[in-house]
Amino acid sequence: MARPVKHHKDITYVYLQMVIYGILDVREIDQTFVSYIWIYMSWMNEHIRWYPSDFCGLESIVVPTEVLWKPDLIIEEMTEKDKVPPSPYLTISRDGRIELRNDLMLVSTCRMQVYKFPIDIQSCNLSFKSAVYHDTEMEFQFADSKIAEWTRKVTQYEWMFINMTVKKKTVDNLFYHQSMIVYTIKMRRRSILYTGNFLLPILFFFFLDVASFLISESSGEKLSFKVTVLLAVTVMQLILNEILPSSDRIPLIAVYCFGMFGLMMLSLLETILVMYLMEKDSASQDNEAAKDQSLSEDFNDGEMKKWTPCACVCDVSADEPPSELLSVAKEGTSSQLTEESNVLEKVSDELREVEKTLILLLSSRKPGYWTRVAKTINKVFFISYVTVAVLFLTVIFSIWIHADDR
Repeated sequence: MARPVKHHKDITYVYLQMVIYGILDVREIDQTFVSYIWIYMSWMNEHIRWYPSDFCGLESIVVPTEVLWKPDLIIEEMTEKDKVPPSPYLTISRDGRIELRNDLMLVSTCRMQVYKFPIDIQSCNLSFKSAVYHDTEMEFQFADSKIAEWTRKVTQYEWMFINMTVKKKTVDNLFYHQSMIVYTIKMRRRSILYTGNFLLPILFFFFLDVASFLISESSGEKLSFKVTVLLAVTVMQLILNEILPSSDRIPLIAVYCFGMFGLMMLSLLETILVMYLMEKDSASQDNEAAKDQSLSEDFNDGEMKKWTPCACVCDVSADEPPSELLSVAKEGTSSQLTEESNVLEKVSDELREVEKTLILLLSSRKPGYWTRVAKTINKVFFISYVTVAVLFLTVIFSIWIHADDR
């Protein structure tokens, strides 16, 4: 049960080799890496040795793992207990070399670099060390072989295996040092699924928003259409929020979504402004029509009142005597003067009203002024909108391609 050396100061050298068989899952939101690996370990047991000639040419034997000492191997990044049953047997060679082969379905922590998601490359570490033995008692060794070439041929589902590097180092574990072997697995995401299901739909929504400029502002369909497109982009942002973890750097895909959302929001605000100006122009035309109608009615009433006194004065009977006619004429003359003075006052009042109306008409805008302003704003905004969008997409995709993965 103890470390198999003849003297306690001797170091047990453990040869460790890892082969990654499959990349099962990479969970960005939890920052975990799920892999299926094969581990091969071998070490020397100084208490076991025999000559094959003494045992019918027997070179090796297989025994249960419980009967011999094994290295207490742990993986620092491991977060869940292995679900694969451990290997129940050891192989013992005639020179005392012990071999152990084991399979692990490993769930380990991995710091995700999501700056270039989904066109990203991830590097995850698997660090092997002893649980209690320090470097003066047990030391790990590794062999640099062409394992990565074989692993690269294995199907990796969403992730494509690039390479695997290994290095040996000594770490300080509180009061003593320990030997450690670190495997770094480098892999690239197959981004075609995310590109087709996420990046392109947002770009298509933007094209729909640009095409909405062909819809007439006189109807309310344009405004409701833009609001619908904006809500669709908001749903995509909520999906993105459930995929990506918190990070020190804002991911480029988040900048892409926020930029497209901001452009569409500006387009919606511009549509609201244009519709407001056109509605204002329509309301001013209705007010001018109402003023013209009231002026015509007042003018007709004034004409009728102006000619009524003359009709009354001329309506005199020819059979009456001259004295009566004279008195009637005097009375008619005085009443006519009074009526004429009243008519003159009314005419002057009407002239003043006409003067005010003319001043208002001359000082007001021409008919359709706000409509022309709205069309000018719409044209200038459309050109600026497309130009800014093209520049934004060019810059963001250029950074996406050439930025580093750190």
